[in-house]
Amino acid sequence: MKNRPIVYIAITNHGFGHAVRAASVAASIQTLNPDILLILVTTAPRWLLESYITGDFILRERALDVGVIQADSLNMDKVATLEKLQEIRKRESSIIAGEVNFIHLNRVGLILGDIPPLAAKIGKAAGIPVWMMSNFGWDFIYRPWGGKFEAVADWIAECFSQCECLFRLPFHEPMRAFPLIKDVGLTGGTPRYQTDSLRREWGLKSPLEQTILLTFGGLGLEQIPYHNLQDFPDWQFITFDRNAPDLPNLVKIDNQTNGDRLRPVDFMPVCGRVVSKPGFSTFSEACRQNVPLISLTREGFAEAPLLLSGIQQHSHHRIVSPEEFFEGNWDFLREPPLPPQSTEPLVKNGTEAIAQAVVDYFQMESASER
Repeated sequence: MKNRPIVYIAITNHGFGHAVRAASVAASIQTLNPDILLILVTTAPRWLLESYITGDFILRERALDVGVIQADSLNMDKVATLEKLQEIRKRESSIIAGEVNFIHLNRVGLILGDIPPLAAKIGKAAGIPVWMMSNFGWDFIYRPWGGKFEAVADWIAECFSQCECLFRLPFHEPMRAFPLIKDVGLTGGTPRYQTDSLRREWGLKSPLEQTILLTFGGLGLEQIPYHNLQDFPDWQFITFDRNAPDLPNLVKIDNQTNGDRLRPVDFMPVCGRVVSKPGFSTFSEACRQNVPLISLTREGFAEAPLLLSGIQQHSHHRIVSPEEFFEGNWDFLREPPLPPQSTEPLVKNGTEAIAQAVVDYFQMESASER
């Protein structure tokens, strides 16, 4: 009996965005070749992964990196982040040894990382290829913070240099630490429901341009000024925030208890705009669905200007300051979105392209063993 092909998908532990785009690729791999066994290595909740991956997968709950420790989607704790990073560096050898043992025991054939630096060293030590996917590396995020973060950034770049291939997503930094780069399109899920049935089921009766999705990722936002919704009585707002107040024009979706595993991307086709903070997965899914974006700015996070520039170039959009969002009356909703500055089309098939590359790799490996 031949061994089943197995891919080990290592996901950075930061919010939900990395898990969403990695899971969307994993789901596409499973669709293209259901025989490939998916092992997802992450501390992201199973319900989130299951909202993208409908078939079976193995969840290995391991934190291979830190990302940025945050109280919410806009506020970072650099001190706690540095402490956790230094702790991982001290445990590097034992982490790698444990994962290599797991990989050999389970006969893993390929690692796909988004984008824990140690995944590259794990693959090197295990003697199997490591591919990665992202629009930025953590060295890019940490280096501008200076001080002890510079040494951490050097260590991360050295890890990345051992990666065999990077699938670089749009809205990216140069990512020069990677020896081989293949540019691909946007990643994300595809809506699963008919718009008419979704509107009917959730009582959505306002016109498209007056139906607004509020989504701020897995970390959410503290103190969203929901009281502003009273100024828009004829509008409807959709949120996945379980702590949101009960308001007549606010539809609350609980994707942890709903059996259908509804996701923000499922509601994008019934919305005239998405209100968010800078985050690749939300921006990417909205762009894939051609839904205009309203985004807050985000200070001190090096990826944010790349993302904001990306939607200004390629999406109908508005950029609002935290002051306008938290202290203003949300007049920005009444203003039409600005058109994209570029007429160059944005490639949107990143999910499918990366998944196909993984499937092709295992097919070639299988053919070479015959």
